[in-house]
Amino acid sequence: MKVLVVGGGGREHTIVWKLAQSKKINKIFCAPGNAGIAELAECVDIKATDIEALADFAQDKAIDFTIVGMDDPLMLGIVDVFQERGLKIFGPRKNAAIIEGSKSFSKNLMKKYNIPTANYEVFDNSEDAIEYLKTQSFPIVVKADGLALGKGVLICNTYEEAKEAIYEIMEEKKFGEAGNRVVIEEFLVGQEVSVLSFCDGDTIVPMVSAQDHKRALDNDEGLNTGGMGTFSPSRIYTPEIHEYCMEKVYKATLDAMKKEGRPFTGILFFGLMLTDEGVKVLEYNARFGDPEAQVVLPRLKGDLLEVLEACVDKRLHELKVEWEDNAAVCVVLASGGYPLSYKKGYPIYGLDKFKDNNIIVFHAGTAKEGDNIVTNGGRVLGVTGIAQNLDEAIRTAYEGVEMISFENMHYRKDIGIK
Repeated sequence: MKVLVVGGGGREHTIVWKLAQSKKINKIFCAPGNAGIAELAECVDIKATDIEALADFAQDKAIDFTIVGMDDPLMLGIVDVFQERGLKIFGPRKNAAIIEGSKSFSKNLMKKYNIPTANYEVFDNSEDAIEYLKTQSFPIVVKADGLALGKGVLICNTYEEAKEAIYEIMEEKKFGEAGNRVVIEEFLVGQEVSVLSFCDGDTIVPMVSAQDHKRALDNDEGLNTGGMGTFSPSRIYTPEIHEYCMEKVYKATLDAMKKEGRPFTGILFFGLMLTDEGVKVLEYNARFGDPEAQVVLPRLKGDLLEVLEACVDKRLHELKVEWEDNAAVCVVLASGGYPLSYKKGYPIYGLDKFKDNNIIVFHAGTAKEGDNIVTNGGRVLGVTGIAQNLDEAIRTAYEGVEMISFENMHYRKDIGIK
């Protein structure tokens, strides 16, 4: 089979790495890919958002199966376009991808179907939003309604901070069109857990749990980022919590989407908050998390392609999806200055040192310049350590980190410790 993966970050490198182990695949393409992906697949210079060009490529090359890693093409309707052309593709259609593309849609869905979540209100203009703040207690959470690279969620400790956040999002358009509408929601106290799941529209199969570290600095300080590291499994996600979520959250969400005429096929990501009052849903994503994929997929037994094909063919219920009884920790190596401004083009040293299967280096923001691999983004690499338990996996991941260097390299030193 010939397979195309759409995207070019750490998540897509992980997907390609896992697919490369499949006996069913003889050729992998990735658009646009990165320097690490290029070692396993043929990278194609087409933007992930250039849907028509991607569909043309898939037809020209007789691609058997396409996997969408990124959120943007899903929101733009890549699955609809491919399906209209008779091309097989994994991911939700545009009308289902809205579960990530609009926070107000997902909050209203949860309210309608009694899926536990934080109290909230939605506003289309800044005056009403600011007026509402006067009646609230703090801290409070202000969210841009649309996609904002994981940075559109602002925790505000005072009325002044929240007012400024609304002004930045709605008036200054800090996140562009994503800020045409805001969701203001109660601040939940607890620990976050991420659970990704395979869906075929009717059946949902959750993956092993994970926890991520969003803040840029140790001890969960600094600015919010797309993620500075992850670990799997979560230490706090118990079988009892899983059982509750299976009925009240996972199946409930899939059933709700079906009832709304938006059946969901693809990866449905649940961001959960474990509070004193129970589990609450923070957010949904319509694709693999990044860097969550970098700790979850290495723990998957068997062939990823078989699971994804079963989702598209609506026969997920026939499959037994199994996981390794181990642990994985991913430490993100970022460019100094991330998530604000940073420089690119620094040579990366040490990538040739990895011979141990217990340490995998996934490329996120890298490029090839001559014989060198150089930095080409905010999050540059994800170093994943795999071991029998979390404490060993943490040690293994940081052993890998010590083997790599580049100018202004920045990473957290407390990944996995929560």
